Amino acid sequence: MEEKIVLDNRKLLSILGATKVVSSTNSQAVVEVGDTNILICGSDLEVVKLDLEAKEVEFSGNITSFKYMSKKEKVSLLKRIFK
Repeated sequence: MEEKIVLDNRKLLSILGATKVVSSTNSQAVVEVGDTNILICGSDLEVVKLDLEAKEVEFSGNITSFKYMSKKEKVSLLKRIFK
């Protein structure tokens, strides 16, 4: 499976290889890619493209970070709310 992440000017994040959007708020999103998750943090986050058949998802907003996490690693509710 091909996996590709493109961050354009910290305003648009494209992920190829996404199998599921686990959660999405205006400050944080979790995307499943294969056997890992990607945690995306920022402000004014919005899903602008979602095509799970093509395994593509795009987020716009002010993206401050993204990191790979194991699927077993959970993001606490308080951390998600106050991030």
